[in-house]
Amino acid sequence: MQLSGAEIFVESLKREGVKIIFGLPGGVVLKIFDVLHQQKDIQLILTRHEQGAGHMAEGYAKATGRPGVALITSGPGMTNVITALADAYMDSVPIVCFSGQVPTALIGNDAFQEADNVGLSRPCTKYNFLVKDVNDLAQTIKEAFYIASTGRPGPVLVDIPKDVSMNKTSFKYPDSVYIRGYNPTYEGSKWKIKQAAEAIMKSRRPILYVGGGVIFSGASEELRELAEMSHIPVDMTLMALGAFPGDHPLSLGMLGMHGTYAANMAIHYSDLVIAVGARFDDRVTGKVSEFCPHAKIIHIDIDPTSIRKNIHVDIPIVGDCKRVLRELNNVLRTTVNGDQKELRKPWWDQINAWKAEHPLRYEQPADGRIKPQYLIDRLYHLTKDRDPIVATDVGQHQMWTAQFFKLTSPRTWLTSGGLGTMGFGFPAALGAQAAFRNRLVLCIAGDGSIQMNSQELATAVVEKLPVKVFIISNQFHGMVRQWQDLFYEGRYAASYLHQFPDFVKLAEAYGAVGLRIQTPNEVDDGIREALSIDRPVFVDVPVDQFENCYPMIPAGGCNHEMLLQDPPELRERQAVGLKSQQEGKDRILTA
Repeated sequence: MQLSGAEIFVESLKREGVKIIFGLPGGVVLKIFDVLHQQKDIQLILTRHEQGAGHMAEGYAKATGRPGVALITSGPGMTNVITALADAYMDSVPIVCFSGQVPTALIGNDAFQEADNVGLSRPCTKYNFLVKDVNDLAQTIKEAFYIASTGRPGPVLVDIPKDVSMNKTSFKYPDSVYIRGYNPTYEGSKWKIKQAAEAIMKSRRPILYVGGGVIFSGASEELRELAEMSHIPVDMTLMALGAFPGDHPLSLGMLGMHGTYAANMAIHYSDLVIAVGARFDDRVTGKVSEFCPHAKIIHIDIDPTSIRKNIHVDIPIVGDCKRVLRELNNVLRTTVNGDQKELRKPWWDQINAWKAEHPLRYEQPADGRIKPQYLIDRLYHLTKDRDPIVATDVGQHQMWTAQFFKLTSPRTWLTSGGLGTMGFGFPAALGAQAAFRNRLVLCIAGDGSIQMNSQELATAVVEKLPVKVFIISNQFHGMVRQWQDLFYEGRYAASYLHQFPDFVKLAEAYGAVGLRIQTPNEVDDGIREALSIDRPVFVDVPVDQFENCYPMIPAGGCNHEMLLQDPPELRERQAVGLKSQQEGKDRILTA
């Protein structure tokens, strides 16, 4: 029996266990959408923008550990999804994106809605394919899922010309994949692992520097065993939150530009850094020449190109984090001499002193504007017993959530790290909610970033995805405004948003629920009301416009050189800056 390329596409996805596709139709993929419409095994979620489809696939992948799937059309469909592909590439998220293409005979002729999908996506995908023959389609799809989900995960693009989806051939799906030149290393060198164990046993001031690779490899239990057995403090990157319980006594929270004081001081003064599934990005290292000046460094990562890319490493171990940590724990379990807790007591005394000296803090006046930290803190305490999946957009609210929402399990944290994509959070939350219909999914957004993909409210309503969105409304691109306050003398160049739109009315216009929390004493009841509604909810929370996010390491600074509070003159400068923005807008409106 012969099948069309579109039918082969659908049957191949079934063999890969795909249950949900996020997509938007167009002329060259209509045959595929038609076949999807006639089957019941795979759910198609119609998004309102291709970027939304890509981010939903990311949210699905991050929450489930399985590749997310997006299906988009040629030309503008492809250019719109590029941001999501770049985001997935930076954060090692396994997604497979299928793009439509003009018929093979027209490729390169500037046909209607043609774009060079392979060329556009080459810098921001792990690999990409252009399928020119229907006989190659099944094999290509098998390889795409294999590449996306093995080794260091990442996005893969499969470009399908219209005639390939229409043509027919016999269908046989391959049982396995062999790709010459692509053989990820999973088992770490036993000799290097033994060296690492010896270094750990000798170290008096060690630190575990944990990245998102721990979550991707499912290594949270092995990480916890290592930390507890060796009594080593744990610093987590933004992408690793949830890999180690945030409320565990050994957790120092997030490190880096807006990390905790204790986390940053500990890594700077450590004598041994054990980096697991992390890539030493600039938001963590700060000034590279002064990063961890007293420390020997162990680096465990499945991607050999990440090792020694930014920082010199003394003991490199290429391999899967889970397998390497398991072997490392086996070695330590049989060779540890003496009480590791006693050995490291002076180190912990110092860490506890740092914690006491500069804890994360905020002050919430009873009758003042709501502090963003207070909202997030209360949201954490009122939902922690439900183990929610938490998505954020990008900006100050993202950092406050990373600081105050203590995630205790992996795959509950959806955020954009490497690319810093505004507009990521809401569609990513929808992708996770589509995967887990009965779980609580929260999205914490800013009033700037939520407007990047607010059209996906239609998707949420139609698909009955009851995500709860809490919008930190400060009328600014908050992180931009903070930098302008601190480094540009309070000149708010293109960062002031004014008071538009009305998010309650926007939610209602889409058929969702809109709520507003305006005072501190309304916060708990407002959160409870939002959680009680089994529909998508936008909660608008006007907050202190000029609250800044601390600690903060200035760009190019060192980890131990943190700004901890506003300079004394800042509030006066902010008032002047806001007044000039408002007066300038008034002049434009009356001209």
